[in-house]
Amino acid sequence: MIVISNSSALINLVIIGRLDLLREKFGEIIVPQAVWQEVVIEGAGKPGAKEVERANWIRVEEVTNKPLVQLLEQKLDDGESEAIALALEVGADLVLLDERDARDTAESLGLDILGVIGILIWAKKKGLILSLQDELDQLRNVAKFRFNDELYRRVLAEVGEVSGKQ
Repeated sequence: MIVISNSSALINLVIIGRLDLLREKFGEIIVPQAVWQEVVIEGAGKPGAKEVERANWIRVEEVTNKPLVQLLEQKLDDGESEAIALALEVGADLVLLDERDARDTAESLGLDILGVIGILIWAKKKGLILSLQDELDQLRNVAKFRFNDELYRRVLAEVGEVSGKQ
């Protein structure tokens, strides 16, 4: 399976101590140069930099379709643009994106997408995490990852956890 990742999944999963879920689910992840630059080079000293740099199962690949990247950058950031362009170039099975505009763009181009919350749902269903609610709370409160209360309740219901929060 060919999986391309934007920086959001990497950084947010590192912050909550769950980067290993990506390796568990996919084996290998490919990131475009812009994502590596954002997370490892510009992000030196920040959450995710060391962990991503040391992960021998994360591979960097250069995007060749620069005109497509430039077109996508009119609406999206560099990492999202390169992730989508690279996913199209290599015929990726999945692209990991969280931001709404990037997800909408990727879907409009026929790409399959998954985000951090989807990865956590998978991990809960596989028994790799005990409580999705605890992980979502960490994501929201520690990583400052934004999602609405309706989504929070819906995903907890999907895995058979009931939230006391309204």
